[in-house]
Amino acid sequence: MKANELRDKTPDQLREELVNLKKESFNLRFQQATGQLENTAAIRNARRGAARVKTILNQKAADAAKSEA
Repeated sequence: MKANELRDKTPDQLREELVNLKKESFNLRFQQATGQLENTAAIRNARRGAARVKTILNQKAADAAKSEA
């Protein structure tokens, strides 16, 4: 998912997206360990997606703190 699409979501939606990406990452690592994983790039995409969501969440939190001060 693109960063622009993530910025349009609320923090609650972003947290839900992060949980889904972490579950997907776990499932992909499990598949890799059992030798069932065909698309190894999916692990990288899931990790980067989770990092992207965390970055957007931190940016939103910083903006909220800045606007309160």
